[in-house]
This record gives sequence, C-alpha cells and structure tokens, in this order.
Amino acid sequence: MATPMAQKRRERGFLDGQFLIAMPGMFDANFARTVIFICAHSDDGAMGFILNRPQQLTFPDVLLHLDLLDEDEAIRLPQVTRDFQIQAGGPVETGRGFVLHSDDYLSDSSIPVSDDICLTATLDIVRAISRGEGPVRATMMLGYAGWGPGQLESEITQNGWLTCPARDELIFDKALDDKYDRALALMGVSAAMLSMDAGHA
Repeated sequence: MATPMAQKRRERGFLDGQFLIAMPGMFDANFARTVIFICAHSDDGAMGFILNRPQQLTFPDVLLHLDLLDEDEAIRLPQVTRDFQIQAGGPVETGRGFVLHSDDYLSDSSIPVSDDICLTATLDIVRAISRGEGPVRATMMLGYAGWGPGQLESEITQNGWLTCPARDELIFDKALDDKYDRALALMGVSAAMLSMDAGHA
C-alpha cells in the first residue's frame, strides 16, 4: 500500500515538520489528546506519527517476532537496547514498523522528513539498533496516522487540531504521559484554557 512518503524527492507541504495537537473536543478516540508529527503533506494527503501513545510490545519482542535473534540472544541484549522505545504510531497498518531517527544514520531506504530527522521502515535499521550501531536518537512506531486528499485541512478548519513547528527534543522524549501538555505549552496554552474556550462561540 502506497503512502504519501512513497517518493523520496518531493516538495514539502506546508504541514511537513509540524506538530498536530488534538483539541479537547476531538471526536475520534484514536486521536484524543494526541501529539502527531507530520512527516508528509501534499495534495495527495498526509502521513504522520502519534508521539504520545505507548505500545505494549518491547524491542526484544519485535526482534523475536522478526526472527532477528533467538530467546537466548534476546536475554543477553544490553539494557539500553532492551529499553529501546516502541510506540503506537497510529491506527493505519499497525503491524508495520517505522523508525523516526536523527540523520546520523542513513541507508538507501531512509527518507528525510525534516532538516535533521529521517524515517526508515526497513529491517536494516532494526538490525543496526539491535547491535548498538543505530542512530543517536530514534523511536520505533507501529502503525501511522493517515489522511486522504484535503481531509486534514478540513479537520484543522473545523477546529480539530492546533499546529505548531515540531521540536526534535519532544519527538524523541521518552516521557509520554505529559507530552500533550508540554506540546501545548510550546504554543503558550494549556488544556484547561482550551476546554474553557471550547464552550464559547
């Protein structure tokens, strides 16, 4: 299945590299209180990753599932590798893995999504991370968030999302519980303020 990330060389859309922050009245439970990093936006639609939803699978679970190592090898993995964070990136293709990472790691399949962040969705980066040879900063997402042509623009117009420039430190921050509030703080607002505003015409 093709995604808006399919072309490596592309013009960046105006939402590329932006955070989407769900408004308190977000009707879709998949996206309530989410912070999303938009990786691709064009006339064909948009694609991004939820940054504050935990995933129950661990990195060793993923390696075992992909047959990249056996259980004995998984037990011997260094703690930093065992603790490599997996997140629920969105409701689309939830069995597919993507790694958002700093641009100090590049392979033939890596796609730049901002000035210093890349996306790689192939096994080479998973193997590199398991060997301790991966990028300095990275997080793995299972699934992604996707919108059809004009859909995201319409949701923003209907007051479903706030947008602001993404911050790398928030993308790779492992503390998920308060990431929504910290993303709002980048805009100088709080969830309480938005809840009060939502009740007024």
